[in-house]
Amino acid sequence: MNHDFHIGDKVVYPNHGVGIVEQISSRTVGSLVQKYYELHIKSSNLKVTIPFSNVEAVGLRRVIKSSDIEAILDILVNSKCDNHNDWKFRFKENSEKMRTGSLLDVAYVLKSLLVLNQTKALSFREKKMLERARYLLISEMAMARNVDENEMEILLNRSLAKVKLKFPEVTADA
Repeated sequence: MNHDFHIGDKVVYPNHGVGIVEQISSRTVGSLVQKYYELHIKSSNLKVTIPFSNVEAVGLRRVIKSSDIEAILDILVNSKCDNHNDWKFRFKENSEKMRTGSLLDVAYVLKSLLVLNQTKALSFREKKMLERARYLLISEMAMARNVDENEMEILLNRSLAKVKLKFPEVTADA
């Protein structure tokens, strides 16, 4: 896996979203020199430092290409979602998918939660996960296409509408 990032690169830190490599630094601990990527995470304004040696473990990767967006929208429209009846099992399975860092997995989680939401109310934690999945998808696809997030949200909603899915209305108590 190539993780040769440069200052200014747009990267994805799984489950945290899109960030930009702001600095590459090194620290000496004893006789060991450890190199680090310093990221600025867009959504939370967090600064995150990731040692080169941990890049693969945390799943840091480049932002998807614009051409990958169609595959993601295709999952939303055409994938078959099997939801487990036991919500604890379902939540664990979805949490693992969210952690893979793959936007395709995030899209699958989003769709399966929307499908589930048609037949029963989502638990508080599932609603939070749905929001997270929606945010991760919209923010990365917008960055990949270099468009406004609102524009990407419209595209996402249109794709979901093809299969009669939509996001639950956000209520004041959410």
